[in-house]
Amino acid sequence: MMVVVDSHEDIAWNWFTFGRDYTLPVEVTRQREAGAAIPPLAQGALLGWAEWLLGRVAVVFATLFAGPLRFKTGDHDVVCYVNAADAHRLYSAQLDFYHRWIEDHPDKFRLIRSRKDLEATLATWVGVDLTERRLGLVILMEGAEAIRVPQEAEAWFERGVRLVGPAWAATRYSGGGYEPGPLTDEGRELLDVMTGLGIGLDLSHMAEAAALEALDRFPGPVFASHSNPRALVPGPLYPERHLSDVVIRRIVEREGVIGIVPYNRFLRGDWVVADGRREFNLAVLAAHFDYICQIAGDAAHVGIGSDFDGGFGLGALPLGLDSVADLRLIGDALAARGYSRADVEAVLGGNWLGMLRKALPET
Repeated sequence: MMVVVDSHEDIAWNWFTFGRDYTLPVEVTRQREAGAAIPPLAQGALLGWAEWLLGRVAVVFATLFAGPLRFKTGDHDVVCYVNAADAHRLYSAQLDFYHRWIEDHPDKFRLIRSRKDLEATLATWVGVDLTERRLGLVILMEGAEAIRVPQEAEAWFERGVRLVGPAWAATRYSGGGYEPGPLTDEGRELLDVMTGLGIGLDLSHMAEAAALEALDRFPGPVFASHSNPRALVPGPLYPERHLSDVVIRRIVEREGVIGIVPYNRFLRGDWVVADGRREFNLAVLAAHFDYICQIAGDAAHVGIGSDFDGGFGLGALPLGLDSVADLRLIGDALAARGYSRADVEAVLGGNWLGMLRKALPET
């Protein structure tokens, strides 16, 4: 059974930032936003219920995210925190949103807390009846500032969080991709608490020194939900945002998975909106998947981490992608490079499912 798993979608952030209702089709959202005060980079929504169904997207890692106020990008950027208490409030509201969303739309969404929930969700995709299908949401905390003290991770786990990335920018736990630095003492303690709870560790956005130490000391499941190979993204725009070959090899050694982002600025570091899409296509994107596979020696350690709608929209995608429905077309680009059907299915979803079956509690 071929399904797509997307390891990074900013669903709640978009509800609170732009009021986007993803139970609606993408085209409806785009029409509603015509003329709205949305930054050019973010225009052209990419997520919607009809598109998840059409694209056979069965599972997504649904994020909790707020940015630190020092990185506020404009008047539209309302989900920003000043301190840990502020972050806790914002992230908690987003988690409440997911619970309410699932309760209000049980015919569409399912919260995945366990392997049992995962398998039940996948079972809805076996038959041909579209009305039976459910989108499974695995809650990923992006940036751990909302965890006010390391021991509080247990309360978040009880509320459904199963994956945590300690950094976006630097936090009191870890250096971040925009503000390099190591793990802190509190960060080491957080990893210990996560180990005891069985929470998976997302290395995306962690600074390299912090990521390498985390790979040494954290024994649980490790992955990078949305990061591209640094060797293919020239330019200094995002220092340490993408993965060095050293970190890629370490993730592979730990049987982890890396989610590739189909964002033009993450395919060529100096891209800007005015450059348009003409120089980017699925073949360019496939090269990033292939780079990981060449280092790994197989196709077992890479997947899709779209980062939709993470502050960019349609105009920032390679040609060939119009919405989340088209993520499956990445498989065609991989097949054109000689990847087998089994490898394609692994990259589109199977690798992430394997990671989740190791990371999630049984029930």
